Amino acid sequence: MGSVHAVLIDIDGVLTVSWQPLPGAVEALREIRAAGLGVALVTNTTSRTRASIARTLADAGFPVSAEDILTAPAVTAAYLAEHCPGARCALLNSGDIAEDLGGVTVVGDDEGDDDEVDDSAPDVVVVGGAGPEFDYAALNRAFGHVQRGARLVAMHRNLYWRTEQGLQLDTGAFLVGLEKAARVEAEITGKPSAAFFEAALAHVGVGAGEAVMVGDDIESDVLAAQRAGVTGVLVKTGKYLPETHRGASGTPDHVIDSFAGLPALLAELRESAQQ
Repeated sequence: MGSVHAVLIDIDGVLTVSWQPLPGAVEALREIRAAGLGVALVTNTTSRTRASIARTLADAGFPVSAEDILTAPAVTAAYLAEHCPGARCALLNSGDIAEDLGGVTVVGDDEGDDDEVDDSAPDVVVVGGAGPEFDYAALNRAFGHVQRGARLVAMHRNLYWRTEQGLQLDTGAFLVGLEKAARVEAEITGKPSAAFFEAALAHVGVGAGEAVMVGDDIESDVLAAQRAGVTGVLVKTGKYLPETHRGASGTPDHVIDSFAGLPALLAELRESAQQ
């Protein structure tokens, strides 16, 4: 399809909501696959492993496997291995993602709380996705670790996401307060970090100018991708809100009603490239 050789796709709010397929999404992804385009599902979801996500999507009819999926936890594991090798990490996250954190040493909640035992204190506080675990005690414990010198690494800073019950608070709502209180800025490993998009492009083996990114989060998905040189496509599903669109820090390259309209947009891009 012209100069587009790969599609980077957010999952939650784009392909599914509460893991239920959005109308036309399965058929659209099958059409994209049939066109021979590379596909990477790029998600900040931190409640499930790549294998679990792949099984759920495949059961719903999506033509995907675990190898097609790049998650914030998997990228975080690679980031920690490169920048904090051997670090002891205190993890604050909702969901079991141990499988995607291979090589990361995670200490339990009862470790690293004694100020007098420096050797047992975590070197890094890793913040994943929000949920019931983000209570006062957990956040205060993370605050204490960071005050004592631990690095603060967050998988993302999304403020909210959409479920079948409506919009729900996410990590960013808590992370801002933790950063302000500890007077540090978290190192972000998932979207919107440039490193995440670089990893996604390497995953599909194309350059930034040969890919499009499809997402429902105008800042973290679309504009962040555009800053990385990737064509951004905003869908009006999931967490999309007109007021967020109007107040965004930039303008998406393209806006479509839903993922079901992506094949038609890619056809238009192909025709434009051939003229």
